[in-house]
Amino acid sequence: MRLEGWHLIIIIVLALVLFAAPKLPSMARSIGQSMRIFKSEVREMKKDGASETKDTQASSDAVEGRVVDHPDAKAKNNGETDVPPSNRV
Repeated sequence: MRLEGWHLIIIIVLALVLFAAPKLPSMARSIGQSMRIFKSEVREMKKDGASETKDTQASSDAVEGRVVDHPDAKAKNNGETDVPPSNRV
């Protein structure tokens, strides 16, 4: 007698039913919860990707890599800063 693939599947299913029967409902519940979380995360990632492309198109005229109208640039760094003086004694 030769063991084939479907024989092994039947043996595994029987072993699960015999030895893991009390734990099967909790395992199925946790798998279902994990799938729900996974689906919601995928949905959020798709939403974020769509909003990022809209934001990129809307801010195409933004200046990158330069500081515009910074107080130190106006004061030419003559000891003036944009930090208010502290009232410590």
